[in-house]
Amino acid sequence: MSVGYSEEHIKTLEWREHIRLRPGMYIGKLGDGSSQDDGVYVMLKEVMDNALDEYMMGYGKKIDVSIIGKEVRVRDFGRGIPLGKVLDAVSKMNTGAKYDSKAFKKSVGLNGVGVKAVNALSSKFIVRSIRDGQVKVSEFEHGRTVKDSPIEATTEENGVEVIFQPDEEMFGNYYYISEYVDTMLKNNVYLNSGLVINFNGNKFFSRNGLVDLLNENMSKEGLYPIIHLTGEDIEIAFTHGLQYGEDYYSFVNGQNTTQGGTHLIAFREAIVKTIRDFYKKDYDPSDIRSSIIAAICIKVEEPIFESQTKTKLGSKDMGPEGQSVRNFISEFIKKQLDDFLHKNPETAKVILKKIQDSEKERKAISSIQKLSRDRAKKVSLHNKKLRDCRAHYNTNDTNKLESTIFITEGDSASGSITKSRNVETQAVFSLRGKPLNSFGLTKKIVYENEEFNLLQAALNIEDGIENLRYNNVVVATDADVDGMHIRLLLLTFFLQFFPDLVKKGHVYILQTPLFRVRNKKETRYCYSPEEKARAMKALGPTPEITRFKGLGEISPDEFANFIGKDMRLEPVRMKKNDSINGFLEFFMGKNTPDRQEFIIENLRIEEDIVEEEK
Repeated sequence: MSVGYSEEHIKTLEWREHIRLRPGMYIGKLGDGSSQDDGVYVMLKEVMDNALDEYMMGYGKKIDVSIIGKEVRVRDFGRGIPLGKVLDAVSKMNTGAKYDSKAFKKSVGLNGVGVKAVNALSSKFIVRSIRDGQVKVSEFEHGRTVKDSPIEATTEENGVEVIFQPDEEMFGNYYYISEYVDTMLKNNVYLNSGLVINFNGNKFFSRNGLVDLLNENMSKEGLYPIIHLTGEDIEIAFTHGLQYGEDYYSFVNGQNTTQGGTHLIAFREAIVKTIRDFYKKDYDPSDIRSSIIAAICIKVEEPIFESQTKTKLGSKDMGPEGQSVRNFISEFIKKQLDDFLHKNPETAKVILKKIQDSEKERKAISSIQKLSRDRAKKVSLHNKKLRDCRAHYNTNDTNKLESTIFITEGDSASGSITKSRNVETQAVFSLRGKPLNSFGLTKKIVYENEEFNLLQAALNIEDGIENLRYNNVVVATDADVDGMHIRLLLLTFFLQFFPDLVKKGHVYILQTPLFRVRNKKETRYCYSPEEKARAMKALGPTPEITRFKGLGEISPDEFANFIGKDMRLEPVRMKKNDSINGFLEFFMGKNTPDRQEFIIENLRIEEDIVEEEK
């Protein structure tokens, strides 16, 4: 059947309507706050970018941030928005000062979009600009102006205050995780030494830049003191540890480019070339970079990012001089690192030994690796264990952010999820029984064990997480003893061999309801005994109550409710003081009196919960 196409089909949306219709173009995925890249954090970042740009231009030495419930407040002490343009600056697209490189030479926000998106996606948005004893206030709801106050006198310091509350119509029942906000704000001070950020009573400040950042993110000291190299428009810090994989923190003009880009590619190449030249041996790149933890920050005039969320740098050159990003970074590292290694022979010896140890391990597993690759080609991505989705083939940035793989136990659970999933963004990997306890084993086991090998191939993480096929790796097991054990075995596998998956916020636990409470008119799904009690009270004296003992008991039609828009994911998070080795030793190592006491104590808690359910 043909569809008509005429003038009436051409529509022009006002700015706020377009943002609310296509939020993914402006803030990536919406999310509920459980993931670090959810929209509520991007909105905070967009407001912070403006405050940081003021500091980078030399105005204001502190930024005050607070989040109380769902209301966010950011107050900088910069120059303030020119008072006659306050309303335009936050509500007219392509309006701003950052098109003028004299006012903002090397800023993050360049397109005049970010704060407008925050405005359009907030149920409440207030901007106050203070300049030279005067203040101008504009207030909005859902992007619509509700009050534009006249300019008044004030004794406040210059600067801008933005207060906003993300709209629940767009984000649902969202929440902020303070650790995610802490990480964002700490990164801001590491990249802007001397800046003070006050957040909910905590003060963040850094004297040593990227060295402080690495120390914050390392649970143990590196194999040698952190190498810290600085120059005009570039700062680098790195060391090697004992963990598997490569761990990078990359930034452009203060923006955390979590997906890397041209600067990170250049850094990884330059490290390899410089070390090969220094030791006069053609070492394999993977042996040189194995277990590295590094941070790089560069400043670029008018950076080109690959999306509005600015998580990946696309710029090829540094600015008006036209020098390429690759040459700039390569020349800097070649000179500075080579000089450092000549002046610090003890550190050079430690690096050499680390490279040689990595080379020995790699060669020891190379033959097994070849066999496992051949096996993976035959049965991995096309076998019944993996039901793939289309998102990672799609160039759409939002789809990539939403791409999810559920790791399930058994055919019944994987069958329910497979039938109810969104085939565009959700894949399913089915485990066969309980995985091996991999604690204390070397990476050789990943290739010898078929289950681990196929899971690694499905995630595409053999060479690191840069090519991770799915942004969200969700462990979906039963909420019983066996399910919990499988969950722990999977987390052991990730933490032992691919810790960056957890550290970078890619791993989650799927929360599914324990109870279904319903009467003839309404059905409620409850995730705790407390929710069940509230549902029973709301639905009357004799509702039907079902206790779900396993995922396989939930029908595909019902499962669609739990992995759709209202999906509850519990992020697996690690703090600085959480030692991976200590954690795995306690839970997965030899049985100890301490662990026995822990199990007994928590068994009592579980028994209390069961008793409450009765």
